[in-house]
Amino acid sequence: MITVLYFARLREALGTGSEQMALPAGVNNLEDLRASLATRGGAWAQELAQGQSIRAAVNQDIAQDDTRVADGDEIAFFPPVTGG
Repeated sequence: MITVLYFARLREALGTGSEQMALPAGVNNLEDLRASLATRGGAWAQELAQGQSIRAAVNQDIAQDDTRVADGDEIAFFPPVTGG
């Protein structure tokens, strides 16, 4: 199982702040996971589509699309943060 967390506008759009799920077959990295989640359609497809500005962390470390994910990981998706 993996834990997936959604923050800020993602939480609002997707209607959930977190979920636990089995790591989908064929998902090896963040890019794969994001694509798999987007196949749910609707807001999932819109918010997680390639080209959308989304940041991610694996086990609380900022990660890139090619960062590997494994069973037991905590993955967080969030919009970029700006401030002044």
